[in-house]
Amino acid sequence: MKAKKSDKKKGKSTIDKIKKFFDKHWHFDNSSKFNLLEVLVVLIIAMLFGMIAGCILTYGKGYAKVTDNKYINELLKSYEAIVDNYYYNVDEETLVNSAIDGMVKSLDDKYSYYMDTDEATKFNQKIDGSYVGIGATVAFSESGNYVVELYENSPGEKAGLMVGDVILSIDDTSVVGYTLSELSPLLAGKSGTKFKMTVRRGDQEENLTVTRGVVVIPSVNSKIIDGENKKIGYISIDTFAANTYLQFNKQLGELEKKNINGLIIDVRDNLGGHLDQTAKILSLFFDKKTVLYQISTKDETKKVYSSTKESRDYDIVVLINSFSASASEILASSFQENYKNAVIVGVQSYGKGTVQSAIKLSTGSSLKYTSQRWLTATGVWLDGVGVTPDVVVEQENDDYTATSSDDTQFEKALEILNK
Repeated sequence: MKAKKSDKKKGKSTIDKIKKFFDKHWHFDNSSKFNLLEVLVVLIIAMLFGMIAGCILTYGKGYAKVTDNKYINELLKSYEAIVDNYYYNVDEETLVNSAIDGMVKSLDDKYSYYMDTDEATKFNQKIDGSYVGIGATVAFSESGNYVVELYENSPGEKAGLMVGDVILSIDDTSVVGYTLSELSPLLAGKSGTKFKMTVRRGDQEENLTVTRGVVVIPSVNSKIIDGENKKIGYISIDTFAANTYLQFNKQLGELEKKNINGLIIDVRDNLGGHLDQTAKILSLFFDKKTVLYQISTKDETKKVYSSTKESRDYDIVVLINSFSASASEILASSFQENYKNAVIVGVQSYGKGTVQSAIKLSTGSSLKYTSQRWLTATGVWLDGVGVTPDVVVEQENDDYTATSSDDTQFEKALEILNK
């Protein structure tokens, strides 16, 4: 195809302008040489052109990979056929969500699954260990949505909200009859924003003004138990959230200031969470030479070492049960294999030896899939097996309260440490 005369003139004039610019500013003539500044400017321009060209090529290659993939093309073809030709209107978001859900289910892996927006939000709040809201746990009943728990120093508590309050309205909008999924978005919002809440407390109605804020979900609890001429520290870990290590380290320090002689770490009913939090907690007890556990992908296996120079030598009992899984099992097995003064008490743990990764999708939903296996410090894979306690103790009362006299596993831990 021949270029139009106007195009030729336009191209020629552009070149002339560039040439004049260089002639004016950098003196492109045969008799002169570039000075240092001129050389630097030319190099910078060349680098910029190279970066731009590289980005274009990289993007082009990435795009080609997608469009050249016959499986992706089949998926797109099916999607377009349904959206364009199905006899009834189709919700595209639902269609895509179903496709992702189907892909994950085809893996036949109970730990890989798709979460819609609501499920992803709840999951992320738990695993992050914090969220923006009022710090109240609300339950639904025939009498309405009522507060069953309030976090200490939470926005809700500061506003005067109390356990047992029934929520009647938010910003003058009645929420009577609302489900929890309908109520939750009204309680959430940006940190610092305010809203009015009317609650029924007994026979009275109370009007409150609540300021939303960051709520830290407590995942660690601790206390001192006075034993037989000994002080025993007790720390329970409910989950390994993104801020669990900070809570654990702080509370362990407070226990040690009171000169504890031994420690009980309770990970019963703890289904796991962030492995890096487990590694940080374990690093408080082992020096850098210690292998805490191992991580295996389809390509390689790596040893995870302690990250601190700290170590401790007082007696430790780790409590586990059949609902201690994943990160909890890593913690228990590491103490069992590495810590000479540790005893594992309870029953066989769950036996989850895989690690999941999660990706957030633009719709707010999330995809969770298995990406790794974890092995004990000595390289044992406990998937489907679990950690075998050193001292097997069945829980005699299914409705036990942790650390109370009906908690037979806790009582055994005390007995061991008092000896």
